[in-house]
Amino acid sequence: MKHIEKSRRAAERPSRTDRLTGSRPAPKRTVLISGASIAGPALAYWLNRHGFEVTVVEKADSPRDGGYPIDIRGTALEVVRRMGILPRLREAHIDLRRLTFLDADGGRVASLDPHAVTGGVAGQDLEVRRGDLTDALHAAVRDDVEFVFGDRVETLDEGAHGVDVTFRGGDRRTFDMVVGADGLHSRTRAMLFGPEERFHRYLGYCFAGFTLPNTYGLSHETVLWNTPGRAAALYAVGDGDAVHGLLAFARPEPPHEAFRDPRAQRDLVASVFADAGWEVPGMVAAMRDADDLFFDVVSQIRLPRWSSGRVALVGDAAYAPSFLTGQGSSLALVGAYMLAASVARQDHTEGFAAYERGTRAYVTANQDQVGKGDAALFPTTAEALERRDAMLRGLGAAPPAPRGRPAHSALTLPESVPAG
Repeated sequence: MKHIEKSRRAAERPSRTDRLTGSRPAPKRTVLISGASIAGPALAYWLNRHGFEVTVVEKADSPRDGGYPIDIRGTALEVVRRMGILPRLREAHIDLRRLTFLDADGGRVASLDPHAVTGGVAGQDLEVRRGDLTDALHAAVRDDVEFVFGDRVETLDEGAHGVDVTFRGGDRRTFDMVVGADGLHSRTRAMLFGPEERFHRYLGYCFAGFTLPNTYGLSHETVLWNTPGRAAALYAVGDGDAVHGLLAFARPEPPHEAFRDPRAQRDLVASVFADAGWEVPGMVAAMRDADDLFFDVVSQIRLPRWSSGRVALVGDAAYAPSFLTGQGSSLALVGAYMLAASVARQDHTEGFAAYERGTRAYVTANQDQVGKGDAALFPTTAEALERRDAMLRGLGAAPPAPRGRPAHSALTLPESVPAG
């Protein structure tokens, strides 16, 4: 059911003096953002700071909570600092302390500081529950922009003076610009550039994520079991009664037949792990009963351009890097900042071009990190798995590197409006 959060500013009306004297300020440029996860609220915050009138539409009925923990690293840390939400996120930091790799029989291969694998920087980078980040972003901007939940964009029709938008709920409105922040499977992108298959770079893996009871005694740690082409992970973000489960496997082609059929997803995962050892049979049973199963493929979005006319894309909709990089949320935060800064003082044509010109090299550098994640997490052959395990044992014998990967901080943010 649709509901609207009206901001204080959206509810303001010109005073009687303004009406009599004609002193009402010039109309603000209006922007519609489709998507209220990470990139959308971050972009709304910065556009509002730059003086735009912003509306955010989200198909879910409320801000989404839960979800897997996510990382905030490098340049993205400066974005959240400038937003004023860094202290809140520091308090929510998970502090994962150990990453343990297991062999086919459940024997330990290596136990490491997680930063030795992720390229993060201990004491600086953040790992928080996805819901904690979305809550912080929503709280930072909800009083200043309009949020429309339980609705979505149905059609876009660009004219000389704006974009006419029809919403699924039946409303029709016109905006100066529209931005798709609607994720990997973006409807906005499909309306602009065509089917997802044209830009979808499948990385050869499928995964199923879900929660299950923490009967394993895990705390602030991840345990990862591997055989060639298969992985099972248990991720305990704290000392709670539940853990996150992940079952991932290599597959030459995406299983298109399973995308819209939860039973087919469960059957596919169960068949792949039918003969697996360790704790995997119990994980498969829990996956069968999970009410929060999320099934998808490991993939990236690679677009030749991120805008068309008055409509642009940001975050996963434009340049999803895949969870193998650990940079999806960071790219969303940085991209939102750069897009807002780029359109603040110029029209949409020049602004969108500046956004892409200033951000694409950073995005590409982070998308190209995918090879490093593949080598550590999902070897597909016995030989590759042996090499990976030897590499992990070597890491375990040395302290983690104090510096993050260069790609994480490969962009210096331009100056913007002051945070507050």
